[in-house]
Amino acid sequence: MPIEFSFILLAAIVVLVVIFFYFVPFLLWISARVSGVSISLLQLFLMRIRKVPPQVIVRAMIEAHKAGLKEITRDELEAHYLAGGHVERVVHALVSASKANIILGFQMATAIDLAGRDVFEAVQMSVNPKVIDTPPVAAVAKDGIQLIAKARVTVRANIRQLVGGAGEDTVLARVGEGIVSSIGSSETHKSVLENPDSISKLVLKKGLDSGTAFEILSIDIADIDIGKNIGAELQIDQAQADKNIAQAKAEERRAMAIALEQEMKAKAQEARAKVIEAEAEVPKAMAEAFRVGNLGIMDYYKMKNIEADTSMREAIAKPADGNGKPSKN
Repeated sequence: MPIEFSFILLAAIVVLVVIFFYFVPFLLWISARVSGVSISLLQLFLMRIRKVPPQVIVRAMIEAHKAGLKEITRDELEAHYLAGGHVERVVHALVSASKANIILGFQMATAIDLAGRDVFEAVQMSVNPKVIDTPPVAAVAKDGIQLIAKARVTVRANIRQLVGGAGEDTVLARVGEGIVSSIGSSETHKSVLENPDSISKLVLKKGLDSGTAFEILSIDIADIDIGKNIGAELQIDQAQADKNIAQAKAEERRAMAIALEQEMKAKAQEARAKVIEAEAEVPKAMAEAFRVGNLGIMDYYKMKNIEADTSMREAIAKPADGNGKPSKN
């Protein structure tokens, strides 16, 4: 039993020592004191209680102290960490800005970081401008020739506009709009090919970086290709459309003419039917005239003679065909 008790006591002591050094990072406190950072063991213990990693805060304080940024306090770093910020990134950005003589305060840096932007990358971009390649932008000159242009935009981060400023997508959209406007206002595509720098000058004059997180330093036209003859294609399409309209109207007139012809034929057939019907009533009328005495036999023969004489005159009046016989027409 004494041996087992000794092992249990030793294990308990080890556990207590581990817990003690976890909540009271003694070695981290020594590292801070050696680096000249004033912080107490009680403060490190309270960081553990507040669930703030002491290593992150202490390392940031050491880096800031060594860089001469003594205005950064422990409470500010802890508050920024608890707000969901990146303490290391903010301190790196402040040190870089200080070395590059860029005015950047702690409040501004934390605001940029909490806004979701990489403040350290923004400081680097202020020192080393970034080149953004635009996608191919197609535009049509006044002579109807399409041009496809690619541009390279050199931008520098605007620290003051990082909070609430527009990003790269807005810059690219504005540059593309400026290229389209510049090419579209050119009289011919040849003038654009001869002086591509005219596009850059016109686009830069519009102040495209207003309200963005960047400052446009230059816009260079990297490449211009000739595309389709849009003007000719539009004329061909218009001519084809006019042709289709004319054909449709002609077909409409033809259908109306056919309908009118059918209507006239129907009316003629109706008239012939009425004539035949009237001719069918003639024998009845003659029989009735014979019966009542209004028509005599001599009168009937005289009428027949007149009909025969009329038929003979019509036959003589008709021109003869090739065989010497009267034509049927």
